[in-house]
Amino acid sequence: MDVSGSVALVTGANRGLGRVLASQLLERGATTVYAAARDPQSITDERLVPVALDVTDPDSVRRAAQACGDVTLLINNAGRAGAGSLLTADLGAVRGELDTNFLGPLLVTRAFAPVLARNGGGAVVNVLSVLSWLAAPLHGSYAATKAAAWSSTNSVRAELRGQGTQVVGVHVGYMDTDMTAGLDVPKVPPAGVAAQILDAVAAGEDEVLADDLTRGVKQLLSGPPAALAPSR
Repeated sequence: MDVSGSVALVTGANRGLGRVLASQLLERGATTVYAAARDPQSITDERLVPVALDVTDPDSVRRAAQACGDVTLLINNAGRAGAGSLLTADLGAVRGELDTNFLGPLLVTRAFAPVLARNGGGAVVNVLSVLSWLAAPLHGSYAATKAAAWSSTNSVRAELRGQGTQVVGVHVGYMDTDMTAGLDVPKVPPAGVAAQILDAVAAGEDEVLADDLTRGVKQLLSGPPAALAPSR
C-alpha cells in the first residue's frame, strides 16, 4: 500500500521505535498519524494526534477503534519485557507480558480489521522479535510471547487476505532504545528499522528481517533445535 496519503495508528508511539515510526510516517506523507499510548499526554510531537489506548484493556481498544474510523495502516508496536525466566519469573509478570505482547496486538487487530476493510483493506504491521525463534533462558517469558505473536501474525495474515489487508511481521534483534538501555550488546538504530518497515509496507511484503542477527537466526530454523537454544 502507498504510505503517502495513509491514515496510520501506531501503538506505543510515545517512545522508542513507535515514536520514530510516527515521525517517519509523517515525513513520507501520511495525512494523519494517531499516536497511541496509555498516557496520551506523553505524546509531545504536535504533528501527531494523541490517542489514549491501553492494548490490554478491551474497552480502551474498542473506544480507540470507534474514534479512529479512518485508519488504513495499523502498527502494533507496543511491547513489554523484563519478566525473565519461564521457570522462575513471577507468573503475574509473565501474564503481563502475554497480555501486552500477544493478546494486546490481537485485540487491537480484531477491533481495527473491520475499519481497514471499510477503508479498502490497508495494512497491519506487528513488531515481533528475533526471540520469536531463538531460545533465551534469561528472557524466556518475552521470547514465548513473541513466538505466540509470530504464530498469530501468520494466522491473521491468512484470515485478512480476503479483505485485501496486508499483514507484515517485523523481526529484529536489539534496538538502541530505552528497553535495551541496560544491555551491553550490539544494537541497531530504530530509525533504520522504521525505514525498513515502511519500505516493506510500500512494497507489499509480508516480513521484515531487520538486522544481521535476525537474518542469521532465520536461516537456522531448518536446522536442529539445539542451534536455536543457547545455554544462556
